[in-house]
Amino acid sequence: MPNSLNHMRSKWLTPKGLLRASVVVAMITIAMKTMAWWITDSVGLLSDAMESLVNLASAVFGLMMVTVASLPADEEHPYGHHKAEYFSSGFEGILIGVAALGIVWAAVARLLHPQEVTQLGWGLALSVLSSGLNWILSWIMKTVALEHRSIALMADSKHLMADVWTSAGVVGGLLLVAITGWGWLDSVVALVVALVILKEGLSLLWESSQGLMDEALEPQVQAEIHAVLNNFAHHSERNEVIRFDHVATRRAGQRRYVNLHMHMPASWSLGRAATLRGNVERELMNAVPGLRATIELLPSHLESHFEEQHAHHAFAPQQSSPGRDGPA
Repeated sequence: MPNSLNHMRSKWLTPKGLLRASVVVAMITIAMKTMAWWITDSVGLLSDAMESLVNLASAVFGLMMVTVASLPADEEHPYGHHKAEYFSSGFEGILIGVAALGIVWAAVARLLHPQEVTQLGWGLALSVLSSGLNWILSWIMKTVALEHRSIALMADSKHLMADVWTSAGVVGGLLLVAITGWGWLDSVVALVVALVILKEGLSLLWESSQGLMDEALEPQVQAEIHAVLNNFAHHSERNEVIRFDHVATRRAGQRRYVNLHMHMPASWSLGRAATLRGNVERELMNAVPGLRATIELLPSHLESHFEEQHAHHAFAPQQSSPGRDGPA
């Protein structure tokens, strides 16, 4: 039994598995929300159903991009395909914008030509049930996205949660229509829903663009890298200096990278220098799981100058720090 549970977890609690589940849930919620709109003739519920169509398209495209991102490096892509996930979040942002414009169009048309909203009971029940499915899936997706650092999965999680909140707004608006008899509230709620999901779409587009621009790692991750390097940097009594500079970090989908220079005494043998570099790499990977480190070895007295002056971060040795050397 434990083995079967582990097999199910490894198959479904992954970016690919959850995006497949998102496709199935999206088709279910489309059917439920479309039925809710058909029963009530509510433009608010229509906007909710349109967003579920976006959920389906986004999940399908996200699954495609996660599959591409998992491909190994090849001659044309020697650094792998990890950035493919950013296309998923960007595509999802565009689809959300298109859905928002469609909702605005339907809401304005209903404001100009009001119609009575009927049979709210069944419509609201279907909407609440479908929102419950989305909330459960969104929560699971967020947990797994953080574990795997998957921007495609996180984008889909955020979109599903936005769908939950917009559905709550639609249900609240329809309850007000039932209480007050003001039919125009249905269109107003739909317009608010459109603005909310448009904001979410713009946010996803921004995150996608920053990923494609090789954005630096999160401040807390950089702090962990700095702590490791500061622990190795030292200036011994024999005037043996070990220091680090030109530290640059970036993200590429689920992968995280750091490039840096490590300066050490020119009198050291290649084997001793390589051993210390291996220790630094090991400590960096222990501090930041999944980190890929590229460390260039240089003599202490030699400086290297990059054109990108802003990428220069030096880790000067402290006179009192003992540092670490030798094999682990």
